[in-house]
Amino acid sequence: MSKSLRLTEKWMHRGLWLVAIVFAGFLIGLGGTLVGDLPQVEKKLSLDDYMDAGTTSALRNSIKNAERAGRDADEALQQAQLKRRAAQADSAAARETFNNWLSTRRATQQADQDPELLARTRALDALKDKERAAGVAVEAQQQAALDAQQTAQRERRKLDELQQVAQQQLNAEYRRVELRVFLYRLALTLPLLVVAGWLFVKKRKGTYWPFVWGFVIFALFAFFVELVPYLPSYGGYVRYIVGIVVTVLVGRQAIVALNRYLEKQKLAEQLPDVQRREELSYDTALTRLSKGVCPGCERAVDLKNPEIDFCPHCGIGLFDHCLKCTTRKSAFAKFCHACGTVSGQHKAA
Repeated sequence: MSKSLRLTEKWMHRGLWLVAIVFAGFLIGLGGTLVGDLPQVEKKLSLDDYMDAGTTSALRNSIKNAERAGRDADEALQQAQLKRRAAQADSAAARETFNNWLSTRRATQQADQDPELLARTRALDALKDKERAAGVAVEAQQQAALDAQQTAQRERRKLDELQQVAQQQLNAEYRRVELRVFLYRLALTLPLLVVAGWLFVKKRKGTYWPFVWGFVIFALFAFFVELVPYLPSYGGYVRYIVGIVVTVLVGRQAIVALNRYLEKQKLAEQLPDVQRREELSYDTALTRLSKGVCPGCERAVDLKNPEIDFCPHCGIGLFDHCLKCTTRKSAFAKFCHACGTVSGQHKAA
């Protein structure tokens, strides 16, 4: 068709296609933003929405207190262990000193050292008592740390059980929200596809065809491309089913149009040559001739052969002679290319 257009018309036609593409691009951007923001119509959910607030708060506070008690017990245990090591060191040093003194006393057999023996024994017993007290303190802190740890574990198990139940409810609600959002998106994009189909059938050759084609491109992109990242696991079925339905409808329309065209061509080929040429528009005839086909039946014809004046397939006249200068010219030309005479004008007297 571009070969039959005037130069200015050709560039303006390309400009209108650019308008259609730009229009589709802005529509696609707007549609993508709208489709992506649709989940915001739903409330954001969390586990806490499906857990008893009082019970959950009490368990978390209990865990927090148990953890704090465990940390305090660990710190106290470290101090108690340090004190026990110091007491053990003092007791061991005193025991070594006592044993050395005792060995010396046995060697000298001095009876006057008996009071000192008693004093040293009492001092050693006192150190041993201190060591035992430090050991008791360590055991107490170990017990406190163990109690805090077990309490925290027990409360965590209770909280985990509540969270598991809440997670199941949350997952079920997520599936319901996912379905609702998918239906929102489908309710937005599917009517666009229907409107695009109607515009394609009824308005694609109208005055505002660039906007029609821009909207058609946008609708197809929105449904078959833009919608894909947001489809749930079952959403693909809808997209493929709609694609099959659209393909069947378009295919059926194409088959009906083809049969209608063939029937129309068959009837047209039975009409007189002059009437057939008059019914063909000038632009249509030029377009078909530029493709090397007959304007009447659209079958291939050797238009460069100077001996062919009529289509060998349908009999329509392809070339005639100017009535003024007798130059052979296209039967569909409005003017003679040799003398400029209007086609059909008789010779001057």
